[in-house]
Amino acid sequence: MTIKGNAMTLDTASGVPIYRQVIDWVKVAVADGRLASGEQLPTVRQLAVDLNVNYNTVARAYLDLEREGVVHTLRGKGTFVAEVEITESDLVRSQKLRDLVTEFLARSSEFGFGSQEIQAELAERLLKKGES
Repeated sequence: MTIKGNAMTLDTASGVPIYRQVIDWVKVAVADGRLASGEQLPTVRQLAVDLNVNYNTVARAYLDLEREGVVHTLRGKGTFVAEVEITESDLVRSQKLRDLVTEFLARSSEFGFGSQEIQAELAERLLKKGES
């Protein structure tokens, strides 16, 4: 996707899912003014072709963005940036959490922990935290 001269690039080695990178890029573009309220985004199909990714990947990103109120879709017309204010601090905070989780998962994998073990431990810890 190219918005006002800034092309979206994907980092397949980052560990961040492609759909999440699309979401983050749109949010950053809204936060820094590259995408204005009411501006139309490329169609799901067009963005999938432009990024060389599966249609469903972009569809998931757009759906998540719509659920978060960042965009709205008008059937037969397209997807548009909603009237929403996103601050840089919200984005930085979200990115930090993703970075921490990515690091945690990578280190856990190094020690041979599987996803079920990780989920069970996290669930137990979160439950205990909720009780405090």
